Amino acid sequence: MLFRKKEENNENKNTRIKVLGSGCSKCNELEKNTKEVLKDLNIDEEVAHIKDFKEIMKYGVMTTPVLLVDEKILVSGRVPNIKELKELIQENI
Repeated sequence: MLFRKKEENNENKNTRIKVLGSGCSKCNELEKNTKEVLKDLNIDEEVAHIKDFKEIMKYGVMTTPVLLVDEKILVSGRVPNIKELKELIQENI
């Protein structure tokens, strides 16, 4: 049996908005709320949920969930309320 290096998902590389986290309830809540805010703001962007710990470690974060926009960390270790999330996204998109 041959072992191959897992190919990186190019789709995630091109996605502007990313949620980093294992898939815990808070990570899923941040993803859901982010999608809701994008819809409310009529912003047509995909949200990638990165669950691979090796990939998450590349960002140097120690606590999840994390919200990234254009590779910039906007939130780490917590789920902001909808109002704050909306402000963060408007300021960074």
